[in-house]
Amino acid sequence: MEFKDGIAAVRAARCFAEAETKGERAEPSLPEGFSEKKGVFVTISEYPSGDLRGCIGYPEPIFPLRDALKMSAEAACHDPRFMDLTFGETNRCTFEVTILSVPEKVRYGSAEELLSKIEIGRDGLILSFRGRRGLLLPQVPAEFGWGTEEFLRHLSMKAGFGPNTWKEPGVGIESFSGEIFSETSPRGDVVRK
Repeated sequence: MEFKDGIAAVRAARCFAEAETKGERAEPSLPEGFSEKKGVFVTISEYPSGDLRGCIGYPEPIFPLRDALKMSAEAACHDPRFMDLTFGETNRCTFEVTILSVPEKVRYGSAEELLSKIEIGRDGLILSFRGRRGLLLPQVPAEFGWGTEEFLRHLSMKAGFGPNTWKEPGVGIESFSGEIFSETSPRGDVVRK
């Protein structure tokens, strides 16, 4: 994705979220390429602490990017882990958009082989097991300084399981990459991470 499109995505995510907090509709102008189906996540963080305030998205490319971006930004305002975001809070938050590649099944025969196939900072992961799924974006383990095993333990817990569930027979692991665009400060410059 071109940098200018990443800027447009972040600006649109903020616009959609701010409108959602006010009970209004937003129709930001987006480039033509946003009609292509893509997976996307919108992350809202408190500034300057960086504490998570909301993160919701669609990992599969089932919606046009403009629709997935709108739905993700609106839903991130109501992330069930937090109180609903207010318009006033948006002035103290940064917005980040991660545009995902199509998730692909990781094929491995052992826990050791799985560990060798994951690269911190490049791979986002989805764990599927017993009808539940957990997803962590590529930037998460890098931001927390996790190694590969720690990444998989947190992924297992994100799916609602114990930390070593990733080693269980029958667990499915998918990987994806992401193009990450983020505000440096509330309404500030947008950078590619």
